[in-house]
Amino acid sequence: MHDPVFFSGQFLLATPGMADPRFARSVVAICSHDENGVLGINVGDTVEGISFHDILRQFGIDPEEAPDCDVFLGGPMETQRGFILHSLDINMSDTLQVSDRWGLSSSIDMLRAIAKGRGPQQWIIALGYSGWGEGQLEGELTQNGWSVAKGSPDWLYETDSRDKWMMAWQAQGIDPTKLSTGFGSA
Repeated sequence: MHDPVFFSGQFLLATPGMADPRFARSVVAICSHDENGVLGINVGDTVEGISFHDILRQFGIDPEEAPDCDVFLGGPMETQRGFILHSLDINMSDTLQVSDRWGLSSSIDMLRAIAKGRGPQQWIIALGYSGWGEGQLEGELTQNGWSVAKGSPDWLYETDSRDKWMMAWQAQGIDPTKLSTGFGSA
């Protein structure tokens, strides 16, 4: 079994052989990994029909200076719950600092700060999260459903690429279309 903090601050890239269609082409930023399991936010897929301004308005927050942007589908768990992944230039009382790489917040105060132009320099918002129970992710890794990548925190905020999954693989010098969907064991 891996050291429980091994994955925090890294990314999981779904392999072409990913068996669960909900995670096909996923790029998951791992925010917490301990003896109880793993919590990550998928930054590889967006929610159709919901923008950041829509979320602000649901909370009665005037978008003011906040740019409108896509909202990511963070994962299949608790999709009504919002999460903000952000640079570490601002931390609030609920911010989980993920190594020295990024912060994870879920407070309305952070939404208000972003709307007023006083939030972090870089941020994205997601609905839901990806979660694995104790040992579950390690099992999926042995079945070649995921690849672990250190990657760059910039992967979170990447907006030029229409396909973050392809961008993440290529950033590692790998063409994922050449990867096998099958696997074996020795």
